[in-house]
Amino acid sequence: MEKRAGLPVLLLGSLLSLGSPQVLRIGGIFETRESELVSMDELAFKFAVNNINRNKTLMPNTTLTYDIQRINMFDGFEASRRACDQLALGVVAVFGPSHSSSVSAVQSICNALEVPHIQTRWKHPSVDNKDTFFINLFPEYTAVARAILDVVTFFKWKRLTVIYEDSIGLMRMQELIKAPAKLSLKIKIRQLNPGNPDARPLLKELKKDKEFFIIFDCSYRTASELLKQLSSMGMMTEYYHFFFTTLDLYALDLEPYRYSGVNMTGFRLLNMNDPGVSATMDRWATERMQGPKQESGLMDGVMTTDAALMYDAVFMVAVASQRATQMTVSSLQCHRHKPWRFGPRFMNLFKEAQWDGLTGHIVLNKTDGLRKDFDLDIISLKEDGAARGFVEGGSRLTKRWIKIAVWNSYRGMTLMESNRDSNKNVTDSLANRTLIVTTILENPYVMHKKSDKELTGNDRFEGYCLDLLKELSNILGFTYEVRLVADGKYGAQNDKGEWNGMVRELIDHVADLAVAPLTITYVREKVIDFSKPFMTLGISILYRKPNGTNPGVFSFLNPLSPDIWMYVLLACTGVSCVLFVIARFTPYEWYNPHPCNPSSTLIQNNFTLLNSFWFGVGALMRQGSELMPKALSTRIVGGIWWFFTLIIISSYTANLAAFLTVERMDAPIDSADDLAKQSRIEYGAVRDGSTMTFFKKSKISTYEKMWTFMSSRKNTALVKSNKEGITRVLTTDYAMLMESTSIEYISQRNCNLTQIGGLIDSKGYGVGTPIGSPYRDKVTIAILQLQEEGKLHMMKEKWWRGNGCPEEDNKEASALGVENIGGIFIVLAAGLVLSVFVAIGEFIYKARRNADIEEAFCFFYGVQSRQFQRRGSTSSSGTSLSTDLESGRLLDDDTD
Repeated sequence: MEKRAGLPVLLLGSLLSLGSPQVLRIGGIFETRESELVSMDELAFKFAVNNINRNKTLMPNTTLTYDIQRINMFDGFEASRRACDQLALGVVAVFGPSHSSSVSAVQSICNALEVPHIQTRWKHPSVDNKDTFFINLFPEYTAVARAILDVVTFFKWKRLTVIYEDSIGLMRMQELIKAPAKLSLKIKIRQLNPGNPDARPLLKELKKDKEFFIIFDCSYRTASELLKQLSSMGMMTEYYHFFFTTLDLYALDLEPYRYSGVNMTGFRLLNMNDPGVSATMDRWATERMQGPKQESGLMDGVMTTDAALMYDAVFMVAVASQRATQMTVSSLQCHRHKPWRFGPRFMNLFKEAQWDGLTGHIVLNKTDGLRKDFDLDIISLKEDGAARGFVEGGSRLTKRWIKIAVWNSYRGMTLMESNRDSNKNVTDSLANRTLIVTTILENPYVMHKKSDKELTGNDRFEGYCLDLLKELSNILGFTYEVRLVADGKYGAQNDKGEWNGMVRELIDHVADLAVAPLTITYVREKVIDFSKPFMTLGISILYRKPNGTNPGVFSFLNPLSPDIWMYVLLACTGVSCVLFVIARFTPYEWYNPHPCNPSSTLIQNNFTLLNSFWFGVGALMRQGSELMPKALSTRIVGGIWWFFTLIIISSYTANLAAFLTVERMDAPIDSADDLAKQSRIEYGAVRDGSTMTFFKKSKISTYEKMWTFMSSRKNTALVKSNKEGITRVLTTDYAMLMESTSIEYISQRNCNLTQIGGLIDSKGYGVGTPIGSPYRDKVTIAILQLQEEGKLHMMKEKWWRGNGCPEEDNKEASALGVENIGGIFIVLAAGLVLSVFVAIGEFIYKARRNADIEEAFCFFYGVQSRQFQRRGSTSSSGTSLSTDLESGRLLDDDTD
């Protein structure tokens, strides 16, 4: 724009011919309102004429005069009559009026008499394009419609509400209305009640429907009233974003909303960056401050866009007149229908003229006389850090209009460099703000502080979350007010889709932050925003610590299971049998029992079945035996058996000490699967909490089964709070499903409770904010800073560390008592008693065996005696008898 500003005013002045008229008259028809004595357009009209006459550079040989006619609004007949009066005086152009019905009447007259009719208000062009003498400096409406769509696209709004004042507003919204199909945009369109300035019923409905992005298409007067009503409805907060299509948004008095967090965006046509424009507006403000007071709602002395367009339109007439040579202005009569002879020529000169005015570079379309090439500043209400310390002696942040982009009707939107690289301090938008923080009583996150004095405000509470809030406040610079959630719930969705608890308060904007053990979940993330997690955790099971079982008298058998003992016994028996069989087969296990008699044919084998079993038992007891294998095959069996007994005895010895000295815990459940498979132990979670929601939404069969169990016993399985659940765990056979961090805190302070199993899932606690909250990103950055500095870990150590419970592993070894190893004495006693009975049995068996032998010997001796008597005894017979007797002895010894 600065490049095109080089249209030399002096050059234009030199083009004025000597034959130009000394006096040039223009006409102005202005409508007056009841609330104003003189319209703003009329004041700008006079102001422009006076500046042109005062500065002779533009029209050095010509004096510009004017004729002003005032009419009532909506009076088209009066407008026509006054236009005819001005044309009779001889004017080169007619300005105004502004209302559509009056404009059409005046336009028809100007078309007939071929006199340029200049407008500075938006007017829908005629369909047949017969308005050949129509000039409008107001930006062309289709271009403005594209600008509105580009702004919505820039802000990435997916849902918005359009509120328009009259039917013309719908025409400006036509591009936006056609956009949803392309941008996945949801649009609600509502109209303000005509004739009723009270829009609060409509605003209340929007607030109830949680419509946070709203476009207002209305005049600046209506916008001023709407801002007041929005403030009274509590909607001037940082959660709402209002976009006003009026070009006079910058002129509104924003002093009542200077310290609010509202997001407000609009268009500005005036080129405020031009020093010449600033100087002109300063002169305007000086004159207006001396004149009658302006209407309320505008800043004192400010020039509206309509006034600036009127100012530029008058200057465009002056520029066009400099190029007109030998042009005469004649009196025209409406009833004669005789057009102005120089009208078409002057009209062409007007369309060809260019001017850098208050509203930027002015170029008209030569076909229809509309302004289609223009720039719109996109302005947004931003916090002004430079204003600190100048308001009431404090450091509060004020707000002012900041140009964030420029929109051109041909090039589209161009972001400003300052907005593209806005590395603003993280504390700027939160400094000295007071935020409402909702939370819930939950140890050790938020607890009532114990004190002898009556505490008020935030001093009533203490805990991890309060320390976290304090650290966030120190980093971001805000103050806060802690409030307990009204219904005492975290936040869950019922079957109707309605939320409760802290989540509901964030949705309704009752609170700005939710700092509590609030779990980040998918369903919650759809209705509120979360910061990065300040703590990670998972769901686990809280249950009573299982009762210890003291070792029994036969606990020395516990290191090996009954199955292993049985297998060892079978192995010992099997090895003994194998050894017996192999020893019988191998020739190297047979030997001569009488080594002094090598010719003896008698051989023996030591590995009888009983001796083989004795060999196996001796090796198992690590004592050995007097029997040793001689053959290679039997030695292989023995070696393998010794290796087997080495491993078994070593394993047994390694576990024996633990089983004799440690008190064993007999837990009925060890995991969530154990809970799901039984129904004797009741289990549940906090009602309407994230844990309950996890099981309710889970598709894993085990967790679905657990939810079926809990939902079937809602009155008993689900509890109102963790405190109630802990009490039930301690007093009844109940298992509580809750976050692992809470279980860690509870088990540190109650040694009768413990965590069963591992984590069922993985999740985190985050700071909740309403959707679209400007605080979310700033809180996230602060949490990451605390995490890197290690302060989050230190805060957890501070609040989680308890007296602790004695660890079983750290107990000193206690002396073994009878209850530990009494079974060994029982086995010893049983073995002694058994040996006595076996000895008695052996004695009886041997006695009976000897009696049988003696009886057999006596019988044999009697038979031999009778035979001797029958044959007659001889010396040789005596030898034979003694030999038989000896043989009987030998036979008896062998039998033994």
